[in-house]
Amino acid sequence: MRILFLLLSLAVSWTQASAAGRPNILFAIADDWGPHASAYGTPWIKTPHFDRVARDGLLFNRAYTPMAKCAPSRACILTGRNTWQLKEAANHICYFPPEFKGWVEVLAEHGWNAGHTMKGWGPGVADDANGKPRLMTGVAFNKRKAAPPTPEISNNDYAGNFDDFLDAAPKDKPWCFWYGAIEPHRGYEFGSGVAKGGKKLGDIDHVPAYWPDNETVRNDMLDYAFEAEHFDRHLGRMLASLEKRGLLDDTLVVVTSDHGMPFPRSKGNANAMANHVPLAVMWRKGIVKPGRVIDDFVSFIDLAPTFMELAGIKWGDTGMAASPGRSLTDIFSSDSSGQVTAARDHVLIGKERTDVGRPHDWGYPIRGILTGDHLYLENFEATRWPGGNPETGYTDCDAGATKSFIIDAHRGNPDDPHWALCFGLRPGEEFYDLKTDPDFIASITSPSPLKAGLRNQMHAELKEQGDPRMEGKGDVFDKYEHAAKANVGFYEKFMRGEKVKAGWINQTDIERKPLP
Repeated sequence: MRILFLLLSLAVSWTQASAAGRPNILFAIADDWGPHASAYGTPWIKTPHFDRVARDGLLFNRAYTPMAKCAPSRACILTGRNTWQLKEAANHICYFPPEFKGWVEVLAEHGWNAGHTMKGWGPGVADDANGKPRLMTGVAFNKRKAAPPTPEISNNDYAGNFDDFLDAAPKDKPWCFWYGAIEPHRGYEFGSGVAKGGKKLGDIDHVPAYWPDNETVRNDMLDYAFEAEHFDRHLGRMLASLEKRGLLDDTLVVVTSDHGMPFPRSKGNANAMANHVPLAVMWRKGIVKPGRVIDDFVSFIDLAPTFMELAGIKWGDTGMAASPGRSLTDIFSSDSSGQVTAARDHVLIGKERTDVGRPHDWGYPIRGILTGDHLYLENFEATRWPGGNPETGYTDCDAGATKSFIIDAHRGNPDDPHWALCFGLRPGEEFYDLKTDPDFIASITSPSPLKAGLRNQMHAELKEQGDPRMEGKGDVFDKYEHAAKANVGFYEKFMRGEKVKAGWINQTDIERKPLP
């Protein structure tokens, strides 16, 4: 009976989508923006255009990326597969395997006009089997420039370039456009949130317990917010352009980010904040009862199946590898808020090699399962430093004011709890009760049937998805070649005193003496 009900529900959702026609797709993705928007009740950031998409569509409270780093996360978006199913593409700055096709490429093959501005998939190298660069997110539109509000913000006129794309688009074809901002990626102009954004340190209602609550950290958070608002302003101009052209009703607008904020214990980790992303979706002709707030757990791997279904392209005709993701059209066609589909009650998250900074270019492998109340993490190589080795400056964490403050405070106080939470060694397993510990700072070490059950569930799903970690072959991810040649052997070169690019790092973050 349950299977029959599911089939009928899918049939209804598909019928409604077909009746609405194939929508154009505007996919707007920020760089390093966590779930902080005024639509989510965050008082220290103003995102009126994201809020509009949520108000006229759907706001997702529990949207997650499988891996909290730029290139791997975007690979999941494009392919509908988890990183541990993507071979080299599980790593950051990789050679993207030609065997894995993305939804933008498929749409282009089926007659869609596809374009993007600024950041698509990357960083890394994505060539086809013949060595020709792939148009992973369509043709680039980057000619228009505009004076940025700070020197650290891009001068790309994202909205202007979207207009250029629309001007050039054939009128008889559907289109998809990937708006890939590089904000709020670091660096930031320190103090810009207050000086240029009119913000106040007291606006912040909560500083996570894994960071110190002081002026430095609060300024850093407000600078991040100021850059996220830049992304939102360009989104607003794009929505206005679509409305002026009479295209908004026929356009599926998806607004999100690739992963959490570029701060310690967030980006480049695997947890309830690092992988949590904002997500709002609007489609006036295809979403029933707009204005709903959704509590279902959804993953980036659900996006490609959604786009293929709405485009009327059967997965078997795409040439894409099988996806464990589930189309979101059941949520689009529902009139319910809160938990719409009972089966969407958890997500899997993980991590492989994200940045340089460990011997032999090794990563810090993690797998995790996240539910509404609990977070379970398995750290497969717990003897490694999670943020990168101290002697190279914790290079697996982007440089910034918060990072430097925590590292410097640790030098004066080796027992500093913030350093331990953000950069210290971790146990093989972590287990958190998010009801009583929403900032996940106190891992529960005692045996628990619930912890064991989540671990078993996670392992069963990972085995079904062919994760090499479940077969004792996880070292394959450490052996994959790094696409940035200068980064190959980074740790060894650095320790020999050779001149190597240290990436997103401040020289003051490098520990002056070995840590015990």
